[in-house]
Amino acid sequence: MTTDVDLATAVSQKFPAAAARASADCPAFNVPAAEAIACLQFLRDEHAYDFLMDLTAVDWSAEKSPRFSVVWHLYSSTQHGYVRLVADCAREGEPAMPTATGLWPGADWHEREVFDMFGIVFAGHPDLRRILMWDGYPYHPLRKEFPLAGLPADFHDPEISAETQTGLISAPMAGGPFVAKPGEPMSAAEPRAKDEAWNEHREKPE
Repeated sequence: MTTDVDLATAVSQKFPAAAARASADCPAFNVPAAEAIACLQFLRDEHAYDFLMDLTAVDWSAEKSPRFSVVWHLYSSTQHGYVRLVADCAREGEPAMPTATGLWPGADWHEREVFDMFGIVFAGHPDLRRILMWDGYPYHPLRKEFPLAGLPADFHDPEISAETQTGLISAPMAGGPFVAKPGEPMSAAEPRAKDEAWNEHREKPE
């Protein structure tokens, strides 16, 4: 099995701009967005990381620059080990990253989910469209500014909207997040839902 030191040396020699990333569980690297796909292919072809386990993103907040990073988790089915690769999206304009669908067809749905939830565009994706929310939904629910209870929006079906004469409303927070009373240790607290939207203390909207 390739050791962490061997892999770090191999990656740094092939991609001088790459840097080791702090990680508690597996080798991890930061790489420029322009080199991300080449580095992923290098890890797949030269170091047997043949399985794309996951592809996700991080929103560091609107105050950070760069704001968004894309994260790939790879697994080697022969060496039984993992590696993590992270690339920051460009600082200006809409967040974007090259698609990995040419390396792993399974990246298709992962990238569509990240596009849907974070608004990151994957250049070269064969069919980039929302996968959880409907086309035309105005928000990206995993961005930092999106509240846990959601945001009001119009129904995507005009017939439902016409029939109900209403749109989507914020969801109740019943069931979480669980909080303790001020000064009360969480371990001794009776779980209760934080009152951030309507619940038993506020009348449910009609």
